[in-house]
Amino acid sequence: MLRFYVLGTLLFVGAMATLAATLGGPGWFLLLAVAVLLLAVGVYDLVQRKHSILRNYPVIGHIRFLMEEIRPELQQYFIERNFDGRPYDRNTRSSIYQRSKGHQDEQPFGTERDLYAVGYEYLVHSTRPVDPMPEPPRVRIGGPRCTQPYDMALLNVSAMSFGALSGNAIRALNQGAAAGGFAHDSGEGAISPYHRHGGDLVWEIGSGYFGCRTPEGGFDAEKFATKVADPQVKMVSVKLSQGAKPGLGGVLPGAKVTQEIAETRDVPVGQTVVSPPYHQAFSTPRELIGFLDRLRDLAGGKPVGFKLCLGSRVDFLAICKAMVEEGTAPDFVIVDGAEGGTGAAPMEFSDHVGMPLTEALMTVDNALVGVGLREAVKVGASGKVATGVDVVKRVVQGADFTMAARAMMMAVGCIQAQTCHTNTCPVGVATQDPKRARALDVASKTQRVTNYQREVIASAMTVVASMGLHSFADLHPRMLRRRVSHDTISSYAEMFDYLTPGRLLESAPPSWRADWDAADPDRFTP
Repeated sequence: MLRFYVLGTLLFVGAMATLAATLGGPGWFLLLAVAVLLLAVGVYDLVQRKHSILRNYPVIGHIRFLMEEIRPELQQYFIERNFDGRPYDRNTRSSIYQRSKGHQDEQPFGTERDLYAVGYEYLVHSTRPVDPMPEPPRVRIGGPRCTQPYDMALLNVSAMSFGALSGNAIRALNQGAAAGGFAHDSGEGAISPYHRHGGDLVWEIGSGYFGCRTPEGGFDAEKFATKVADPQVKMVSVKLSQGAKPGLGGVLPGAKVTQEIAETRDVPVGQTVVSPPYHQAFSTPRELIGFLDRLRDLAGGKPVGFKLCLGSRVDFLAICKAMVEEGTAPDFVIVDGAEGGTGAAPMEFSDHVGMPLTEALMTVDNALVGVGLREAVKVGASGKVATGVDVVKRVVQGADFTMAARAMMMAVGCIQAQTCHTNTCPVGVATQDPKRARALDVASKTQRVTNYQREVIASAMTVVASMGLHSFADLHPRMLRRRVSHDTISSYAEMFDYLTPGRLLESAPPSWRADWDAADPDRFTP
């Protein structure tokens, strides 16, 4: 078959050359050049040894590689339906874009979703709704040992580092947060100059201790104390793990460590930096709690907490036991669901490691209730929070506040091209290429970030009012319902076991007893 294919290619090239000679004029040279180029490509394809398909199908085999390159765009723009795209469907993306622009995002002609599919969820509205709250509520974060509590908005910018995002994107997010009065998590890449535009900051500290790092890669208390004193830093979050890749560290190649990134992260220019999958400052739940206490003291009493993608209930119960025995607790816990993930990660981790946000959030909320610490420790939810209903659902499931990453990226122009790890982001959001980052106009995107957050919270407040409630605090698990089979709908109150305050300290119920007994404050469960 190959010889016939080669013969056909040669005949095609010969025909083009003959046509060029017959036509004459200025066009003949171009046709002849194309014919010669195709012949050269065909010869190269036959002799190269990297791609088998090109050896059997020279020239035309390149069409396959072209189709592979544009397949995601074809899928997104021409094939997927409005409600089944991944990670975010078109309806959700359109809602984010419209709200960020200050436009209406109403949907005509009814829902496109299958309301009878197993897994469909809905909120219970009231026959007598009430007027929405006059002002967006805020959540006070700060336990008994916190002397500088912070009033958190219901929706905030989740952790995204400078280096993963362009300087222009970080600047627009921070200025948008400043204008809208909500918080901006720095990401573990430390606080860059682009974060310094007035927005309240949550300084996230990962295992690389960027921004407060010794030359050997350990935690530098003196650097931390100096930088955390900045009034713009409102809270400190220790990252134990993240939704996209729980249990993995990271490698920042030396080629990406520019002067700007080196100064931001306290690392040498041009040198590869490794973030281990674990922290050097602690190795047990008890040591974690002690480290958080130490950070709070160094921070002058600002709220300190941690973020994690939950792996097992035993691990979190071990942390709770450490809190109880040490007589101290973090000011907040941010639960990152496995469905989260602005950072690039191996497919195996993104798809198969970590607990989804719903189960993780309810586990953390229940565990804190069970040890009598829920009032002191506020809980945040991070993972595909994009709409007002998302905010309401997460509060029902146990959150006090929410964080959004990819939705905020869309507010500054992200089109879900999913090229974040290639440095070729087409809209200048997730890139360090200055030519591409230049496309992102900071002034207009700042306004979009502010608009988007405001409209989502307004939508959430309207939903709560439609349920006949005057406050988010009145939400209850019985108000969120799920179709669990073709003919059965259950509320969250019916589907899950809820602990009463202090129950685990008295006598753990059967459904919690084995995990409670296995939890050890002096070791994380392998």
